[in-house]
Amino acid sequence: MDIRIVNPIGREFGSVSGTSLIGNKSNENIIGGFAEYLNKALKKVSDLEKESQMLTEDFAAGRTDNIHQVMIAAEKSEIALQFTMQIRNKILDAYNEIMRMQI
Repeated sequence: MDIRIVNPIGREFGSVSGTSLIGNKSNENIIGGFAEYLNKALKKVSDLEKESQMLTEDFAAGRTDNIHQVMIAAEKSEIALQFTMQIRNKILDAYNEIMRMQI
C-alpha cells in the first residue's frame, strides 16, 4: 500500500502530492523532503508577511489607493500564519504523544 501526502493548502504552498512515504525511499530522504517542504512553506509565509507589510506601508504613505489589495494581502498573511501555527501545534502534539509511548 502506498501512502501519499495530501496537500490541503493547494497552490499557495506548492504541491508535494505523489510523494511516496512507504517504498523504496529511505527514512533520511523522507525526513529531508519533509524538512525541505516545511522550509519552503515557512519561506512562503514570510514572503506573504513581507508583501502585506509593503502594501500597508505603500497605502499609509499614499503611494497606492487600492485598499482591496491591501486587505487581501493582509488576510492572506494572517491565514497563512494561523495555518502555520496549527501545523506547529499538531507536530508538537504528535511528538508529545510519541514521547509518552511505552516501549
